[in-house]
Amino acid sequence: MKTAAQKFSLALAVFAGLLMLVAPQFLKNYGLYLLSYWLVFIIATMGLNLTIGYAGQKSLGHAAFFGIGAYTVAILMKAGVSFWLGLPAAALICFAIGLVLGFPALRVQAIYLAFATLGFNTAVWLVMRNEEWLTGGTFGINNIARPSLFGFSLEGNLAYYYFVLAVTVLLAALLWGLLRSPWGKAFTALRDNPIRAESLGVNIRNYTLLSFAIGAVYAGIAGALFASLVQFIEPGPFAVAASIMMYLMVVVGGAGYFLGPVVGAAVGVVLPEWLRDVPLVSNWYLPMFGAAVVLLMVWLPDGLLSIPDRIRSKRAAREASQARAAAAGRIGAAS
Repeated sequence: MKTAAQKFSLALAVFAGLLMLVAPQFLKNYGLYLLSYWLVFIIATMGLNLTIGYAGQKSLGHAAFFGIGAYTVAILMKAGVSFWLGLPAAALICFAIGLVLGFPALRVQAIYLAFATLGFNTAVWLVMRNEEWLTGGTFGINNIARPSLFGFSLEGNLAYYYFVLAVTVLLAALLWGLLRSPWGKAFTALRDNPIRAESLGVNIRNYTLLSFAIGAVYAGIAGALFASLVQFIEPGPFAVAASIMMYLMVVVGGAGYFLGPVVGAAVGVVLPEWLRDVPLVSNWYLPMFGAAVVLLMVWLPDGLLSIPDRIRSKRAAREASQARAAAAGRIGAAS
């Protein structure tokens, strides 16, 4: 039997799915672009949520994988290679580099690991900016084509939006299956207590490396989709600031919550654009956005999706307190 909360969540998911399918039909090009941009960041932060929220590793290098995916597809397509070969190539390259980046996590943790990944992001960004023979440097790579699928062109904004939506749903389903498998339980055990996880037979070395590698694959795929979405890439969107923003999206949405990237990416991508068009706010939307995020982190350090859990915890604590008071009253009356 499903609980009322489960039924409500299912109904909400169905409604949201229908809205994502129908609403774009009535949007103009910029609205379609913004929704596609949001979906791209959902994919990227799903991978980061696996690394941070489920495996408990600190990473500030996610934008580097995002950029590697984008540049891989752009360079290969400029060389005449199909997008459908460039996309898996981007995923494989990110997987391999993600494995390598995971090795520092075997030696250092917490803030030291964050600084190690930040250094990696800076190094990759410098390669993108300075190696003009490969990346175009600050001039970037333009005229990146959008692919065709079974003879149907995805060049139009609406067609490409539905393509990105389908990829997002597919990758979310794969991640959902992964998290419900023994692998997902091993990642969670690694996050909660690595020593206890190892004593229970979890190979913390392998799962640490895999958390970085799988997270990197999601970022690489997102980067490939991003390149075809904007059709021009240069090093700017892949700097350390972008990694910090992705980390913020995960934390604001709720690290370790499956739908956290959906909410976090909406806050990081859609909310600033909405504030920019609000009367009396448009000139101050960035400071207001920053202040809102600071307040959110003060009052909800576990993210927006932790609100139902906090309400349940407070209700349970109140009921327990009332039960103790009633029990004490009965004991006092009996004596």
